[in-house]
Amino acid sequence: MRLPTSYLPPKIRSAVRFTVIGTTGMFVQTWFFMAALYFLDQPEKGLPLYYVAFGIGYILEMIPNYLFSNWYTFGTRPDIKNAGGFLLARAINLAIQLGLLPLMLSLMPTWRDDYISFVVIFIGGCINYLVCLLFFKQKPKESIENENLQS
Repeated sequence: MRLPTSYLPPKIRSAVRFTVIGTTGMFVQTWFFMAALYFLDQPEKGLPLYYVAFGIGYILEMIPNYLFSNWYTFGTRPDIKNAGGFLLARAINLAIQLGLLPLMLSLMPTWRDDYISFVVIFIGGCINYLVCLLFFKQKPKESIENENLQS
């Protein structure tokens, strides 16, 4: 069975798939962030525990994001090179998100925590995609088909 996105040109396909995985990850990260806020007794916006809760959501979302980015988005297998690249891209992404978070808190102080989270994660995710493209090299279609025939 072929996935609907497999009919798209490769560059568009990876962007669409990254968007699907990223959107799912955004909701997962926000859910973990909101759960951490709850378990940390709802720290006030801008306090260190607020950032800890955001970081918890970020870290817990990374593992499934890496696995699905390999398999679904880029059609690769997990290895040391793309794991290192993924961690580098995620470190850049985290720096962007942690830089945007206080900015969003100051610009939109009345926004709900989940709305702020969505905006911050979305902007960081767009930049993350561009960095990930450097480390996840897709195999040519013929190479993947030959691997499947040999299995």
